[in-house]
Amino acid sequence: MDTDELVTAVEDGDLRLHELEQHADADVATAARRRLLADETGADLETTGAYAFDAAAAEPNIENMVGAAQVPMGVVGPVAVDGAAVAGEPYLPLATTEGALVASVNRGCAAMRAAAGATARVLKNAMTRAPVFRVEGVAEASETAAWVRDNADRLAATAESTTGHGELRDVTPYVVGDNVFLRFAYDTKDAMGMNMATIATEAACETVESETPANLVALSGNLCSDKKPAAINSVEGRGRTVAADVVLPREVVEGYFGTTPEAISEANTRKNLVGSAKAGSLGFNAHAANTVAAAFLATGQDIAQVVEGSNAITTADVRDGHLYASLTIASLELGTVGGGTKLPTQREGLDVVGVRGGGNPPGTNADALAEVITTAALAGELSLLGALASNHLASAHEELGR
Repeated sequence: MDTDELVTAVEDGDLRLHELEQHADADVATAARRRLLADETGADLETTGAYAFDAAAAEPNIENMVGAAQVPMGVVGPVAVDGAAVAGEPYLPLATTEGALVASVNRGCAAMRAAAGATARVLKNAMTRAPVFRVEGVAEASETAAWVRDNADRLAATAESTTGHGELRDVTPYVVGDNVFLRFAYDTKDAMGMNMATIATEAACETVESETPANLVALSGNLCSDKKPAAINSVEGRGRTVAADVVLPREVVEGYFGTTPEAISEANTRKNLVGSAKAGSLGFNAHAANTVAAAFLATGQDIAQVVEGSNAITTADVRDGHLYASLTIASLELGTVGGGTKLPTQREGLDVVGVRGGGNPPGTNADALAEVITTAALAGELSLLGALASNHLASAHEELGR
């Protein structure tokens, strides 16, 4: 069917919007849906329809497609980082609508290059899924938890039978009255791994139900915890836990930020540490989520998981007159295969960093992306702290016309 025929079929009630791809290719179905939406709402969707990829490429990622949301993309770097997985000094694309963000991160990157670069490491890799079970009471809860602790190898074998890549690292029981939560933690290699963890955990839950008094209530019991602020992710981590640090000589701090190591350290303590504590925040940083979100958009990550990406602590101290600064992100959930990384623009973004697809050995590409993003986020932290310490924040936005 062509676009006109699809539109008529929907208007006559013969087809529903989500059925159009069954009768036409993806681009024709998308055009028909866009026309119907424009007629219904009066909106001009010409720009929405001006996307540069085949709609079929997005079929695994979207339903009822009408076009694409185009976000301006900039680039920062080179990001000078000594990482365990990073090779060379990559650039990092950032897609954002926030003026001054790319300029700010670039300023921090330039300061890092002047200081011979930063260091970054992935400290932990564990994507989690935590089902909740019902038991009769605490006696059965204790029995179930004990069985799980004694049979971790059996659960691992069952879970890993569902995937050729994921590895079950740990299963931790948590008991609340007649509720038993089991927090499964997986090494998902280069995939973000949420689907992988869910499928593997479902298989393991069948074993738990057959061997214990517990009955599965929900495959996700929110102790995972996915796309929500959660202290457990700040403490235990989720996805990749990554840290980056740098020592900036006094002259670099003064030259690039117009302030001193002492002023930046004090601003960090009073703002990021004391201020965040007073606010009851889970994130003790200036704006790490800014860089995380922009990098996620550019490289095909699950944008909602920027919630966990804000679980970060920035530190700053004066060492022998120089500035030591670090950023540790507890739960950076990303991948270089699967999900949105298959989309054409996002594939190009990963190519810019040099990490598209599976790494050799598996997991190293996602590790490298995590190290680069964390280092760039640290650059953003330094730049904002420098602007605050020198009282240049408002004037910088005014100068850039924001």
